[in-house]
Amino acid sequence: MNTLGVERKYQSLLVIGGSGFIGSHLVAQLSAAGYSTLVPTRHEENARHLLVLPLVDIEQADVHDERQLHRLMAGVDAVINLVGILHGKPADGAAYGKAFARAHVELPKKIVAACAACGVHRYLHMSALGADPHAPSMYQRSKADGEAAATANPLVSATIFRPSVVFGEGDKFLNMFASLQRKFPVIPLGAADAKFQPVFVGDVATAFIHALENDHTIGRAYELAGPKVYTLRELVELSGSYAGQRHPVIGLPPSLARLQAWFLEHAPGGPIMSRDNLDSMQIDNVAHAPMSADLDLTPTPLEAIAPLYLAARGTHIDSFRSKR
Repeated sequence: MNTLGVERKYQSLLVIGGSGFIGSHLVAQLSAAGYSTLVPTRHEENARHLLVLPLVDIEQADVHDERQLHRLMAGVDAVINLVGILHGKPADGAAYGKAFARAHVELPKKIVAACAACGVHRYLHMSALGADPHAPSMYQRSKADGEAAATANPLVSATIFRPSVVFGEGDKFLNMFASLQRKFPVIPLGAADAKFQPVFVGDVATAFIHALENDHTIGRAYELAGPKVYTLRELVELSGSYAGQRHPVIGLPPSLARLQAWFLEHAPGGPIMSRDNLDSMQIDNVAHAPMSADLDLTPTPLEAIAPLYLAARGTHIDSFRSKR
């Protein structure tokens, strides 16, 4: 029995990647729902914003260390893995480089192996819309291999989630475009006609929670997307409008788009966008069907949420630090 008096199969959860953008929102919802949640982090300061939440514990740990993973799973009923990276260097002759392999493939393998060894039979895994071993980008190919790793052990009951781009307070997507329009009078944009179906971070968190206790979701993969499809150009224009700084958006031809991506890939302070991101946009980031009834939620329109945080808070949100 949890603190809300609701009988649940899973009481104690380990949320790997719980201090990031999506993880922070999910952990907050788990706390409100009465779950006891452990969030490991390599640097405790990255997760301090979660300490105010009831039933949430923070532990400094390296989740890539298999011995530490085993220790973290002591007394845990289920594991949620949200770890993901957007940028990584290629490797000669490989489908993707070492960074993508480590975060998206090797880590799920270690998590599932630790789950099986520790008797933790429920696992929820964050993938991405467009994950495919034959996809154009390293990101998408590594996410596909991560799904295979997540579902490889018959002792572990896995559910896969494939979100489109996720928006909400603290995101690095709409906030980035709003920030650029505060700085520049014109926005040159590669892949301006690429399509996305953005999903609200609160809906992503709800989908995880609803799937956790629903055995029908075991062994299945769920696309998570909002109610509307937009071009990248439309999303940039909306971001500027909501931030009060809308400027003209100029679509770039493929050759200039790739050159722009190269420069942004090498931007001071880390990549803003990469050529691999551009490769991902060769395929529309759109769901094949409406949100599954298994998840019991109605997707939230972008227009109902984005104006609130883009206009009121700008591009840096302290309460939920953006890591994903």
